Amino acid sequence: MTRAEQLVEMTARHQKLIYEVADYVWKHPETGYREWNTSAYLAGKFEKLGYTLVKAGDIPGFYADLDTGKPGPKVAILGELDSLIVKNHPDAAPDTCAVHACGHNAQCATLIGVAAALKEPGALDGMCGSIRFIAVPAEELIELGYREELRKKGIIKYFGGKVEFISRGYFDGVDIAMMIHSGKLEKGKSLCISKGCNGCITKNITFKGVSAHAGGSPENGKNALYAATCGINAVNALRETFVDDQHIRFHPIITQAGLAVNAIPEVAKVESYVRGASFDSMYQYNKKVNLALAASAAAIGCNVELDDHPGYFPLNNDPGLSEIVADAMRAVAGPDCVDMDGAWGTGSTDMGDVSAIMPAVHPHASGAVGTGHGMDYYIADKRLACMQPAQCLAVAADMLLRDDAKAAKEVVENSNPYFQSKEEYLEAIDKLTMNKDAVIYNDDGTVTLDFSK
Repeated sequence: MTRAEQLVEMTARHQKLIYEVADYVWKHPETGYREWNTSAYLAGKFEKLGYTLVKAGDIPGFYADLDTGKPGPKVAILGELDSLIVKNHPDAAPDTCAVHACGHNAQCATLIGVAAALKEPGALDGMCGSIRFIAVPAEELIELGYREELRKKGIIKYFGGKVEFISRGYFDGVDIAMMIHSGKLEKGKSLCISKGCNGCITKNITFKGVSAHAGGSPENGKNALYAATCGINAVNALRETFVDDQHIRFHPIITQAGLAVNAIPEVAKVESYVRGASFDSMYQYNKKVNLALAASAAAIGCNVELDDHPGYFPLNNDPGLSEIVADAMRAVAGPDCVDMDGAWGTGSTDMGDVSAIMPAVHPHASGAVGTGHGMDYYIADKRLACMQPAQCLAVAADMLLRDDAKAAKEVVENSNPYFQSKEEYLEAIDKLTMNKDAVIYNDDGTVTLDFSK
């Protein structure tokens, strides 16, 4: 029996545990930075396996290290705890509308599967270094207002869970990071590895007007909702200027638009991202968007508070690490099971932030059906979505860390992350943070727009 076959078998012994975790987390969805039950449940499973956990404490999530007993690199394996909000999904929680319509329940199952397999007798034979299992909160970049409240209270500094974990030092000492996301792939394929995907800047936008009686004296008001709609339309008018290969996206929602129909709306609130394929494009196009929003507010005689924060860095899947994970899945599921499509995704993930400071990979597995983030998404085949990814990551860890970690050392040596240190990375993304009223009404009747940090 080959080494890969041994690890595949060791993982398969924990099928009941893996599927139990997938089902439990599916039935108990929680959105980002609220995953207290999910985190505690998964932590209990880890502790039962004999792991000692480092818990985040004031937010959900934890990590646990598994040492081979021999010095070498540290490889992180990640799983995400949070759900989405999809009100019309049949399995959405009745009180919160939360549901795992992106399959993070499968990631939790995969994470526990690898952790259980590598606790098997002989699982670490021939390996050196260590493995860090990280259960991360808040990957889905939603409920920005709630996260801003947490930030203002000093509980978090960053909206994304992996970004927050990086800033807290939970990735310190990690050399390589990998995870597998569930998805819907072409029949016969078990894994798809793309080139990467967009990053984003988060935006809480508050248009400020003056309330007045909507029927009796509208001339005394300044309509914040009209300012908001002008702003959205102004950004739409910019779309033809978005360079195609930078994959710029702006997709706002209005979360507040007045409180009573007979009053001119004094406040209108908008949430959105500016997404882009590179850090520079995100920064530059966000300035164009802010100009459009500020000018629109001024056109109505209103103001607009621009509250920008770093969302996610663009994901760049490391080529060398991608090949190793692909080889691991081929060892699990057969020679033709991997699609190395080379495409660029226009969604975003905070695994991109990890890839900004170390070699990382974030492929997609099969096993899901329906539309991601939609009312019909669910895990239809736990073998493809949970078991095979766990087997793949266990085999990949062995490939990286055996033979004195030759493969891991080559990956690290040949990698070229955007930043050379965590400190450099955090300094760069902090420059995206801005909170200010963007319209200044001068005493002489002129207007100044101030929409840059």
